[in-house]
Amino acid sequence: MTATISVAEMRALERRSMESGRASGLELMERAGQGVVDAVLATWPALAEHPGRAEIFCGPGNNGGDGFVVARLLKDRGWQVGVRLWGDPAHLPPDARANWERLAAADRVAPGAPAPAPDLMVDALFGTGLARPIDDPDLWEVLWEIDDQSDLAGIDRAHARTVAIDIPSGLSADTGEVLGGVPEHGLRAARAMLTVTFHAPKPGHLQGAGPDLCGRLAVADIGL
Repeated sequence: MTATISVAEMRALERRSMESGRASGLELMERAGQGVVDAVLATWPALAEHPGRAEIFCGPGNNGGDGFVVARLLKDRGWQVGVRLWGDPAHLPPDARANWERLAAADRVAPGAPAPAPDLMVDALFGTGLARPIDDPDLWEVLWEIDDQSDLAGIDRAHARTVAIDIPSGLSADTGEVLGGVPEHGLRAARAMLTVTFHAPKPGHLQGAGPDLCGRLAVADIGL
């Protein structure tokens, strides 16, 4: 049986690591982003053969910060990267804001600019801390777009591979339930081909809607 860790337990581990001085929040975020890139290239080796195009959807919290790190690391590998941020950069948490500013200052990506015909689509909207339904219809469209790409890429490799950072947005990491009701056209959650989580699986990856929405699950070691 796979050992899991709850959201609260994961937060406590991260907090103890930072309070002890073993790693800063920025260091943990950097390791998380690197873990995502490593898992993507290990899962789809063809993406490692030459630079591609990535579309990264980032939310207003630290999950978005992980997405900014992924954007920078892919750009360093020669990728064309588009980043779309949901929210005001001025209101990002400190570590996520620092990584946003690294992107903007270095002009590494064009924030808000979509990547044409992406090879990779990244869900960095909301992570394991999400506790309420996603109620923005514009965000539903993004979730459903990721879902559609997951279906199409499974049939035709010309479509984008999809990856969720930590957990598909809209899915409870503790229960595996989709948060909120079902809108007219689909779930208030994304469905990815690959989900990259950190340190250990969460219960929601393995129960309820988790196995279907998460796709393949990879666990990255971030040194906790």
